[in-house]
Amino acid sequence: MNRQLNFVAYLLLALCALPIAVVSQSVSAKDVVAPAAYASFDPVARGTAVQVAVVMKIRPDFHVNAREVSAEYLIPTDLRAEAPTGFQLGEVAYPKGTLRTFTFSKNKQLNVYTDTVILRLPVKVLASAPVGAQSLTLKLHYQACSTEICLPPVTREIPTTINVVAATSAAKPANKEFFTAN
Repeated sequence: MNRQLNFVAYLLLALCALPIAVVSQSVSAKDVVAPAAYASFDPVARGTAVQVAVVMKIRPDFHVNAREVSAEYLIPTDLRAEAPTGFQLGEVAYPKGTLRTFTFSKNKQLNVYTDTVILRLPVKVLASAPVGAQSLTLKLHYQACSTEICLPPVTREIPTTINVVAATSAAKPANKEFFTAN
């Protein structure tokens, strides 16, 4: 009988501790933001321009610092790109953030991104660009925070392919939902 009571007591203790264990599991910064890249044309013709939209889907109850940070110690969102031969990269267009106050910011408003954010990178496809699928290397650097904690900064590679064709008539607009006028 005593063993049964001990077993029941241990079982109840384990069940009570389970929610604490689940809550205390750490969240990875890579799990907070789901980035994906989309081209404004697919395929795109040599000698024309295309935009690449990097769509950052940020997990609810989290934010990342905007490109323009509101304090020196904050780590801004940064998109870097490396293009293959035959491409010229423009300057990344970052959206404005939203000013929000958090318990850890002590009444100071911080410029942050939440929900879904779109960064845009203009790319010129030179007349000398090779035809076919061409890979761009995109690296997104950000720091994700909740209202209580900030996770370590992370850099994510985003696979990006631009399909190049020789004839302008073969180019087709694509992913219009990410390239409509704001």
